[in-house]
Amino acid sequence: MSGGGFIGRGWGFPLRTGATGGIALVERDKEIEEAIGLILGTAPGERPMRPEFGCGIHDYVFAPGDGATAGRIAQEVRTSLERWEPRIEVTDVVIAFDAIEEGTLYIDVRYTVRATN
Repeated sequence: MSGGGFIGRGWGFPLRTGATGGIALVERDKEIEEAIGLILGTAPGERPMRPEFGCGIHDYVFAPGDGATAGRIAQEVRTSLERWEPRIEVTDVVIAFDAIEEGTLYIDVRYTVRATN
């Protein structure tokens, strides 16, 4: 990706060591992917110093696997990413339920990287 220097570089998540024994760093697209995973994997209230941070998808763990739930989850994902990840523009969030494994759903986030922060 050219011109993506503004994205920056940061610690890998989960925290791990790199090839030289120091803290593993990630950059460019990988940093954005890990940031999205961190946002979606954090429930609001989980971080005492930033209680609003995260995404409310955890509230739907035992919700019915239907279109209404899928719509609410998609909205939670979109709202959270728009608030907490300024480097991307969310273009679509697709929720799909697994036809074989009941209770399993897949969240596909489609986005473009903004030209500037």
